[in-house]
Formats: sequence, structure tokens, C-alpha cells
Amino acid sequence: MKNEGLQMILIAIVTAIAGEFKITPFSGEVFRIGLGSSTFLLCLLLLKHLPYIYTGIITGITVLLFRSLEAGIMTHGDVSLGWSMQTHLPAMLYYMAFAVGMSLIKQKMGKFHPLVLGLFLALIDLLSNEIELLARSFIFDTPYKFSQQLVYITVIALVRSYFVVGIYSSVTIHQMRVLHSEQQKRMEQMLNTNSGLYGEVFYLRKSMETIEQLTAKSHNLYERVNGSGLKSYARTILEITQQIHEVKKDSQRILAGLLKLFDREFASNMRLAEIIEFAIKSNLGYSGMIGKRIRFTTDLRINYDSDHYLPLLTVMNNLLSNSVEAIEDQGEIHVSAHERGAETILTVSDTGTGIADLEKDMIFEPGFTTKFNQEGFAATGIGLSHVRDIVHSLGGDIHLRSDELGSQTTFVITLLTDTLKKGA
Repeated sequence: MKNEGLQMILIAIVTAIAGEFKITPFSGEVFRIGLGSSTFLLCLLLLKHLPYIYTGIITGITVLLFRSLEAGIMTHGDVSLGWSMQTHLPAMLYYMAFAVGMSLIKQKMGKFHPLVLGLFLALIDLLSNEIELLARSFIFDTPYKFSQQLVYITVIALVRSYFVVGIYSSVTIHQMRVLHSEQQKRMEQMLNTNSGLYGEVFYLRKSMETIEQLTAKSHNLYERVNGSGLKSYARTILEITQQIHEVKKDSQRILAGLLKLFDREFASNMRLAEIIEFAIKSNLGYSGMIGKRIRFTTDLRINYDSDHYLPLLTVMNNLLSNSVEAIEDQGEIHVSAHERGAETILTVSDTGTGIADLEKDMIFEPGFTTKFNQEGFAATGIGLSHVRDIVHSLGGDIHLRSDELGSQTTFVITLLTDTLKKGA
């Protein structure tokens, strides 16, 4: 509430100052057409959370005091403060009436088309001006001439209202673009995180299956050794079995924690082209970060919705990052997607250093890598063996296409279209 109070006071001060940029359309009258009204209207449109009526009261009083004090200063005290306040009292009523009119349409403003909103605002402005003129006529006991001034005031109200609506619409569109950009960045961050988590979860689940098998084999060995009378050996084997079981329970807790990190609500599916384009965008940034000039090209002949976007994104991200790392300084990476019968064929080709003939038969083996750092430690990525396992989990296959010229390395992924396509 304290913050709202400061905002209302600020609106009142800005409006009072803006009102000094004015014209007086009717000779011999204090009635003015100024920027104060436009400023007040724009502030109300932009700050819908404020209580309009209270804002109008504060603004009206501030304008009254500001103009009365200004008149006293400008005339060096020749005009009494009382007379000055009486003169500018109708202006206070204008802002109060305007705020009341705005409060009546406040809840529906977001539903109005800008053209309709402009008409409503012009009508509120027109009625508020009429109240000001009526008050001025009553205070100064002058003839009421609103009918003679109606055309001029109506034109001013329309021009002023649509001018402010135009500015308000521009600001709103800019805010929507900023919001969309932030949402896009958030989605990209979540996709990057979730695709990375997917690879880790997939690997952990596979490890847990191995641990489960080890536990069963170890316990069977314990029973056989214990049955043969070798009690001391049996106890040792039982301790090992219990330790393996503890490792399994720890892995289950880690897996449960990782699964909680998945944000599955922001997207139920993605288009195939979106998946590929997102993977390319991520790796384009990666290539620039490590100082490589790489040109990405695509040939996407199919595009459909898939709810298997996380495994696909994980596979594409890893293949593309491998390609980026295989290119020394500059080169090209090409991604294609097409259908062949009931299958979807995805390919990733690069003009990197290639894969040696002796390594081609080993690249999908667990633990195989060609990447070592300066200390000789192997890379920690999920590796092609896990990429292959993810593809196999989708019922597909991946292989390295041999290139006799050695100018390109191409990985070909074959997947059943009905498995990938949402609603198939």
C-alpha cells in the first residue's frame, strides 16, 4: 500500500507539471487543453493495479494546489490564494470525474479492441470536460456554452484518447515481446537441462539394472558357498552383497531426486523440426564459445509432433556436439530428416577429422572415447554407447555410414515413424 501511495503521488505531480504544456481554446476563459489529461490517462492505463478513484482525488487536489500556488507566484501575490483555488477548482473536478469514469470500465479494458477503447476514453474525457465547464459556469456565474464548444472538445477528446491508446498499445506490445523472449529463454534453459538429465537418468537406470543383477548373483554365490561349509567366505560374500544392495538403494534415491527435477508441464510435445533446430541453436552457441566457425545446414523433408522430444533432443545434442568437437577450426555440419516407408531417417554429417578405420568398429562400445584432456583423462559425456542405447530404447538403430573419400563422418538414425509421431 505504501508503494501504491508513492505511485499515486508521483502520477499527481507529473500530471500537474504536464498540464502546464497547454492551450486555452476559448478566449477569456481559464479552461485549458493540456498534456496533463493525456499524461494522467496513460498512467492509469499502465498502472491498472492502482485504485483509480483515490488516484483521481490525489491528482485533482495536487493540480488544484499546484496551479493556485503557480498563479500566486506569477502574479507576485496580487491574486489571493482563495480566489486562485476557486478559479482552478473545476480542473480538480475534471480529474476526479475522469478517474470515476475510468474505474467503471477498468475491469473490461483488457477485453476492448483499441478502437473501441479509444471511443470509451474519448467519451469519458468529453463528459469530464462537460463537468469542468458546468462547474466553471456555476462558480463564475457565466452562461453555459457547452453546446457551442461541443465539436471542438469532441475532436480534442478523440485525438487525445487515440493518441494515448496508440502509445499504450506500443508499450504493451513491447512488454509482450520482452515477456515472450524471456519465456523462450526459460524454455530453452529447461530443454537443455531436461535433455541433459534424460541422458543421466537413462544411464543411471541402466546401471541400476546391472546392480540388480550383481546383487542376485552375489546372493546366489553366498548361498552356494554357505551350503558348502565355507562359513568365513560366505560371510564375506554376504557383506559384499549387502554393500551392493546399499549402492542400489543410494542409486534409487538419486534417481528419485533427478526425476523430480524434470519439468514436464511446459510442453507435452514438440515438432520434429523444432527439436532439430533447438539442438542446432545450442551447438551453434557451443561452437562459437570454443572459437570455431561452423556452418549448420538442414534438409528437413518431414515434420510432425512427437512426445519423445527429450530422448530425441538428447541424441541430437550429443551427435551435434561430437561433430562440433571433431571439426578443427571451421567446417560444416549437415542434418537431414526424411521418411523411408514406415521409418524416419535422421542423419548428422560433419566435415571434421573423421574416424579412423580401426576405431569404426569400436565407437559404440561402452567406455570408448577419442577425447582426452591435457592430463590424459577421458571425456565425461554420455558417449555414443549411450546414444545407441537411447535409440534402441525407442525401437530404432544407429550406425556409422562409411565414406570412402574420408571427407565426411555421417551417423544415420533409423526410427519407426509410428513410435515417434504423437497420436499415431
